[in-house]
This record gives sequence, structure tokens and C-alpha cells, in this order.
Amino acid sequence: MGLKKRINIQYMLLTLLAIIATVAISSVVFYELIKKEVVGDLKTYTDLMVDSDAWKIVTDPDDNSMESALQNNNSHLRITFVDASGKALYDTNADVGYMENHRERPEIAKAFEDGSGEAIRKSETMGKSAFYYAVRLDNGCVLRVSKEVSSLTSVIAKAVPVMLVLCVNLFILCVILSNFLTKSIVGPIERLAGNLDASDSIKVYKELVPFVTTIRKQHEDIMRNANMRQEFTANVSHELKTPLTSISGYSELIESGMASDGDVVRFAAEIHKSSNRLLTLINDIIRLSELDVTVREDIFENVNLYEIAESCVDMLQMSADKHNVTLSIKGSNRTVKANRQMMDELIYNLCDNAIRYNNPGGKVEVTVDEDNGKTFVEVKDNGIGIPKEHQERIFERFYRVDKSRSKSTGGTGLGLAIVKHIVVKHPNAELKLESEVGKGTTIRVVFN
Repeated sequence: MGLKKRINIQYMLLTLLAIIATVAISSVVFYELIKKEVVGDLKTYTDLMVDSDAWKIVTDPDDNSMESALQNNNSHLRITFVDASGKALYDTNADVGYMENHRERPEIAKAFEDGSGEAIRKSETMGKSAFYYAVRLDNGCVLRVSKEVSSLTSVIAKAVPVMLVLCVNLFILCVILSNFLTKSIVGPIERLAGNLDASDSIKVYKELVPFVTTIRKQHEDIMRNANMRQEFTANVSHELKTPLTSISGYSELIESGMASDGDVVRFAAEIHKSSNRLLTLINDIIRLSELDVTVREDIFENVNLYEIAESCVDMLQMSADKHNVTLSIKGSNRTVKANRQMMDELIYNLCDNAIRYNNPGGKVEVTVDEDNGKTFVEVKDNGIGIPKEHQERIFERFYRVDKSRSKSTGGTGLGLAIVKHIVVKHPNAELKLESEVGKGTTIRVVFN
């Protein structure tokens, strides 16, 4: 279900509930007002009867003036006189000879006790309510005046046709208003969805500003990631093309018979070198893809950084000798919570990068120690260094400061990108870089 339709339905349901509640409350309030008015009228009329000596209708039955006055004054009222025992002496609407004792009637019992009383009795069959008001006379008898009024159910039933027409009109009006309000609420979002690149120029309600800001940031991140992936794809294609072209060219020369015996050996060495470069590149790409996957749950455990660093130094010793670089390690055993395989890759790539981008006779020093209570692993070299303008991008995939040097040393341009991904995977790790052209580079990973 769409957002517009959902909001419209909610508005219509609220409108319907509001109309029903309004009608119900109005009916109850209206009926209460009727009750109050009827009881007030009964009290006023009873007081007038007492003041005009209405008791004469009992004491002097032959005097028809009072009875005529009563009947002509208000044909809707019923007047009853009851003696002290509860026997009905006179009633305008019934034969007192057939009337039961009224002593226990609530309004009469209250009048005998407190001087006056009132009560309401409903007749479900007649659909009416009878309002009674009784007052005790000076002679000990009780005068009761009553009036029948339509019950609440009857009032509502009579008003149903009018209320239905009113409710339908109100509902139609509210549906139109809800459509207008829905469009005004959803409009900015739709305009934003249709033109995310120009989100700054789209005016929205202040309540939507955080939502729009989040969407804008997500859109920028998506576009940035898309550009990075596009650039990465182009770089991968280029990096794979170079060794494959070399392998294809040398193998074609050998196949055609144009190469001499001495050339065949040299061409085979070049093919082997390009194959190794291709395999290294593919392995690094696969590893980066694995690090990009967030669904995978990595295992973190207590690992000894010094042992891992020492193992990496031993593995890379031959490569260091080949590049005429001195590789050494110092420090002490330090344990951190990390993924063992990732720590091995991190230190290996840092050391391998320091060896490749060094000068003949240079040094690479690996340190595992503690500083201000925080364990760190540091790889320091006195190689070519990194210019200031390149230091922010050095951890990007395939980014090289000296591309010709990278290819000559067999680097893939992915080593430091892998390092950064590993650090990101460890919330307790922080990556720091210090470098100066001609003096060397120091990369430190600090664990909190």
C-alpha cells in the first residue's frame, strides 16, 4: 500500500471516528439539557400549584375551577395527590381506584423524607422517559407532577436521518481535505525522490529536514560508492590487461618460432613474472571483496601481535634481501582482541609495502609496543616517502604515488587498501600515517 493511500485511509478513519464521537457526545449533552429543563419546569409548575392552593381539588371536588385550570394550563403534565399513607387521592390521567400504593415510589418517598424528591423512569416499550417531581404539603400529603419526554434512544432515532445526511456531507468534505493534506505532505518527498541531485533547492517542512538530510547523505554515499566501483572496475581491467598482454605477446613469439633458444628462456621468465603478478593481483582483489562483505561474521580473539609480526618478518626476509633492504623487529609481547588472519595480512602488507617503496640499502623497522596504555604495531621505513597531497588518498584501491616504481617492484596497488579495510573491521583500531618525501614513512595501528 502506497504512502498516499495509507495517509488517506488514516485520515478518513479518524474523520469517521470523530463524527461518530461528536454525534454521540452531542446527543448525550442535548438529552442532559432536556432533562435539566424538564425538571426545572416541573419544579416551577409545582411551586405555582402549591401557591395557588391546588389542594382544593381534593378537599372540594365540586369546585371544578382548579381541575379546569390544571387541564387547560398544560395538557402534557400529570398531577397526582398522595396522602400520608401513600394512597392516591387524585390523578389527572388515571382512575385512583385502580392505582396501587405510591408510598415506595422513589420521588414520593424522598418527598416524605426530605420535603421534595425527583425521579426518572424509562418505558422501553413506549420509547419515552417519565420525569417526576414531588413535594410534601403542609398537611402531610404529597403533590407530584410528572411529564413524559422522548428517551435518549428515541431522540437519537428521530435525529438519525438528519445526522446521516450531515455525516455523509462532512465525510465527503473530509475526504477532499485529506487528499489535499496528503498531497501537501507527500509532495516535497515526491519532488525530492524525482530530483535528488537538486535536493538543496527543494523546500520541505522543517520536520522533514532531518529525513531529507539523511536521504541526501545516503544518496551521496551511493553515488560515491558507485563512482568508486566504476573506477575500481576500470582499474582492475587495466591492471589485468597489462600482465595478460605481456603473457600473450611473449607466448606468441615463442609459438611462431621467431625466438631463439636464449630468448625462449628470457621470455619464459617474463611470462612467469607476469603470471605471478596476475595471481597476486587476483588474490588481492578477492581478499578486498571478502572484506567488503558485511554479512560475514568475523571471529575475534586474543592474539599476540608480536608473534604475528615476527612471523611476517621471517616470511618477508627473502624479499627484503632481494631489494637490498634491512628488515628488523623490536618490542615485546602484546595481546589485543582481533581477527588473527586479518592481523597477519595487515602487518604483512605494511611490511611488504615498506620494502617495495624503499631505496637500496634502506631500512624497515617493525615495532610492537605500548604507548599511554594502548598497544600499537608500527612499520617504519626510510624510503622514498609520500608527498602531502597524496597522503589522504594513499589507502584507496590502485592509488599509487609512483606508478612506474610500483610496476617495477611487482606491487598491485591494493596492499594499503586491504590494510584500511582490516582496520575498519576492527572498531578498537585506529590507523595513523606520518610521511615525508625523501625521509620515509611511518604507519601505526593503535588498539584501544
